[in-house]
Amino acid sequence: MGIHLSIKQMKYIRSMKIKPLGTRVVIKPDSAETVTASGIIIPDSAKEKQQTGKVVAVGDGTVDDPMHCKVGNTVLFGKFAGTEITIDSDELLIMGQSDILAIL
Repeated sequence: MGIHLSIKQMKYIRSMKIKPLGTRVVIKPDSAETVTASGIIIPDSAKEKQQTGKVVAVGDGTVDDPMHCKVGNTVLFGKFAGTEITIDSDELLIMGQSDILAIL
């Protein structure tokens, strides 16, 4: 099972201006659903925070705790995990590798 990235995603990852330290990762959360399957529009106040996203940058890890996720992985993380940051109008999350629950 390989990692498949589009050209747009590869350009985005190369343009990242952030390098996490240690065992931290930077994640671009998946966008929230705006319309249900039946066509009902979901207002911003009712949208749930996404718990999946793409890894866009990883730290170097440590001797005791090597990095298990790689750039391009789709991951599942805790609902309240990480710190929200904005870089070049992109909403990102930075969190420790231990906050990632699974690689999808």
